[in-house]
Amino acid sequence: MSENSTESELPLYEVFIRSKNGLHHKHAGSLHAPDAEMALTNARDVYTRRSEGVSIWVVKATDVVASSPEDKGNFYEPNDDKLYRHPTFYNIPDEVGHM
Repeated sequence: MSENSTESELPLYEVFIRSKNGLHHKHAGSLHAPDAEMALTNARDVYTRRSEGVSIWVVKATDVVASSPEDKGNFYEPNDDKLYRHPTFYNIPDEVGHM
């Protein structure tokens, strides 16, 4: 069995790293691992070699749900009919300044 066939049988995990406290996690890459614990360990070894992370998330790629760029119009259009999301009819006091 070649290394590539073994790798393709293992689940794919997406890796997210938070570089500093207070910042958002950012996608760092992907890796194959037999389970979440090993994915977390491998992510630490591969993506934080110089102690640049304070938190790591690993998520099975099959568990990631995303919208499709082709569905952009249909997916976001329903928000246009919710007028309260567009504050064009609110009176803002002069003391508030620019928002």
